[in-house]
Amino acid sequence: MKVPQDERFRIERARFHLRFVCEECALFDPETAACAHGFPTDEHRKDRLADPDALIVFCKEFDLM
Repeated sequence: MKVPQDERFRIERARFHLRFVCEECALFDPETAACAHGFPTDEHRKDRLADPDALIVFCKEFDLM
């Protein structure tokens, strides 16, 4: 699922403490920067949030720590 990162999304992300990036997923291995299931991580990484024009891409395998 791809969602525009507009001002409303940024406010709600902070207000509700939304967690959805690889670095917050139980399946992410920070040592190898890889997904345990082998999925690509480039569109789901935390550093993409710095770009206000980047689409937010939600991973269907996300598992909250």
